[in-house]
Order: sequence, then C-alpha cells, then structure tokens
Amino acid sequence: MGKTVPSCRMAVEEEIDRRKGFRNALPSEEEREAFDELMDMCRSYAMAGSNATNPILFEPMAMSILLAQQQKLRNLEHKLNEALLEKICAQEINPNALDNSREDPPV
Repeated sequence: MGKTVPSCRMAVEEEIDRRKGFRNALPSEEEREAFDELMDMCRSYAMAGSNATNPILFEPMAMSILLAQQQKLRNLEHKLNEALLEKICAQEINPNALDNSREDPPV
C-alpha cells in the first residue's frame, strides 16, 4: 500500500506553486526576489515542518519564515553591537580622535 500523504517537502513545493500567481503579480523584481527568499526559507525548514504534524501547511511555512527572519535579525543585531563596541573602545583609547562631522565648520 502506498503513501496517502505527500512528504512535507513535496507539500511545501505544491503550496509554493499555488502562490506563483501572487508572486507574478508583485510589481517589482525586487519584491519577487524577496518573495523567492521567503519561499527558500520555507524549504530550509521543511523537515522541521514535517514534525509539526499540522494539516494546515501554511502555519509551518509561516513559522519557518519567522524563524529565518529572527535569525537574520539576531545576526544583524550582534554585528551592530560589535561595531558600536569597537567604536566606543576606539574613542576611549584615543578620546581626541573625534568624528570630524561633529565639529563646527570653520567660519
């Protein structure tokens, strides 16, 4: 007896195919690329989505997107904090090296 339910990866691909009309209706190539990135996020977490055993496929897809976005946000936050820390440390080591853009222009 064969499988009656498609694998999660196959189901995700079918769901993405159903949304091609939406993708194609997006007004700019930049938005279509962003949409494709979101769908790639769904593909990345298809295995985790299969463990959710949820009959509504959009929910694990949305969670996959949210998880990937959260990871990107945390990475960007970490990089920003590192850059700010480097700037603060550089100013503490050499307080006379102020940013020229803060000084008043000569008259």
